[in-house]
This record gives sequence, C-alpha cells and structure tokens, in this order.
Amino acid sequence: MPFLPSLPDTAHLSDLYTLFPENVQPLMAYSDGLLRGKGDLSIGERELIATYVSALNACTFCAGSHKVYCGVFGLDPDLADTLIDDFDSAPVEDKLRPLLAYAAKLNTLPSRLTEADALAVYDAGWSETALYEAVQICALFNMMNRIIEGVGINFDYAHAPGSHPATGSRPEDQARSYSDYGDRVAALARDKKRE
Repeated sequence: MPFLPSLPDTAHLSDLYTLFPENVQPLMAYSDGLLRGKGDLSIGERELIATYVSALNACTFCAGSHKVYCGVFGLDPDLADTLIDDFDSAPVEDKLRPLLAYAAKLNTLPSRLTEADALAVYDAGWSETALYEAVQICALFNMMNRIIEGVGINFDYAHAPGSHPATGSRPEDQARSYSDYGDRVAALARDKKRE
C-alpha cells in the first residue's frame, strides 16, 4: 500500500506526479538530455546502467520500467538481473564491466571510490565523458529510486507485461520519451485540477 493516502492502492509514478506536478517537466527534460542525448555511452548502455542501479536498490518499479527501454535499445532486458545474480559471469562486454563496477560502487560505497576505480574504466577504453555520464545516471536513479520507494509506489511491470508505453516501440519512437512523459503528466494534472 502506498504511503501517501491520496495515492491509489496500486500506485504508478504517474499517480504521484499527477498529484505533485511541480518540477516534473524540468526533471524529465534533464532525463532526456542524459539518457537520450548525444553521449559517449550508447542509449542502451545508459538504460542498462539505470536498470542496474535500480536493481541494486531493489526498486522494482524503475528496474522494470528501464528493462523495457533496454530491450527497445537493443540490450537483453534481463541483463541487469543477471548482473545482480552473478556480476562476474554475466554476459556483458568486457569493456562495459569496469564501468558497471564503478556504478555499483558509487551506488553503495561512494566514499570508497578510488583513482584505481576510475583508471579501470579508462583502461577499458572509456573517456571521462563516459564516466561522467555513468556517474550522473547513477545519481539520477538513486534519487528516483528513493522518491519511488519513499512514497510507496508499488506498480510492478512484471505483473502488467506489455503495459509500458515503450513496449514494442522502435528506438526512434523513444527519442523524447522522458519529456513526452512529463508532458503527459502535466496534462493529467491539469485535467485533475478541473475535476
């Protein structure tokens, strides 16, 4: 059951944002820039980091939502679960492994990051830009996971397969997925005010 009494029994992030629409659109514009804009990491790699961080935080809603985006952008939607189960044997490119290890350490023990952790990322062939993209994604999803868990969002895409708006879509359909979502939430909030 959600922790805010005004949320429905099965609460989706849209329910929360419809109640509290302030700052949603700027957050979604930032998310589009980070996750859909030009970058050194592919969009699929960025979505994998978002999914993996959310899985590390046991945020079912975000992990389930971003698995869908992993699939849209050409990655195995279940790869984050495999990384959680056994990081060392998960079928991930060798180049990506130190970047994911960096994100995991940043997620759980940020003060324990060392220059050696960054050097492992650079030695794998990544740029400073790629590392900073991963850092921002980890930070964004720690915030999002805590918003979702803090208010008790309990919608689970595993119980509603195919209900994600990106299911079955093409990458080009998702070029502005976060900003489009922010626009939909703003419209829902306006409609709710009129009721």
